[in-house]
Amino acid sequence: MGDSSGTGSAGMRTTGVVLAAGAGTRLGLGPKALLPFRGRPLVEAVAGALLDGGCRDVVVVLGAGAAEVEASARLDGCHVLANPEWESGMGSSFLLGDHAADAADHLLIALVDQPGLTPATVQRLLARHQPGRITAAAYRRRDSNDDSCAGLRRGHPLVIDASLRGAVCATVTGDAGARSFLRAHPDLVDDVDCSDQSTGEDVDTPDQLGLLR
Repeated sequence: MGDSSGTGSAGMRTTGVVLAAGAGTRLGLGPKALLPFRGRPLVEAVAGALLDGGCRDVVVVLGAGAAEVEASARLDGCHVLANPEWESGMGSSFLLGDHAADAADHLLIALVDQPGLTPATVQRLLARHQPGRITAAAYRRRDSNDDSCAGLRRGHPLVIDASLRGAVCATVTGDAGARSFLRAHPDLVDDVDCSDQSTGEDVDTPDQLGLLR
């Protein structure tokens, strides 16, 4: 996998965090981390995209079926954690990933169920990130031909500046992740169009399994 320093434009290092604890209940196919994607488990592909895209370190937070995921996926070069409280929601995995990352690093938060994530998307977010801000991937809405920001929907990954990590984590609860902070501080968020890389969709329901092709 990649060997970039993950410094980005702000001159600081970035740790990627893959939130991969979900059981995939709506899909009924076991942990989302183990969904097959181009010949390997999805968690392996997502973690690889973060490393190849410039994150200097990647923390993978597992939960449901953690032992099976660790045995099945090659996560060389990643810091793998099992969240014993994964059933409480994404928030606990977010906080665990934040705690495991170097305190001086930016955080790049990615979801394991986003198969369209590419190293180029990660590179773009790191390159565009500005000090003291949050940089989020955004994708063109299916029903919009608008090239402006109004035609985009915010998604993942997102880069949280090191200086904001404490403030963001103070708002994390349940299954919301950073959502509360983003809604409360829209002036601190920069959306970056990544529509040329993917649709930004998550694999949440059976009719979205086509995203894994």
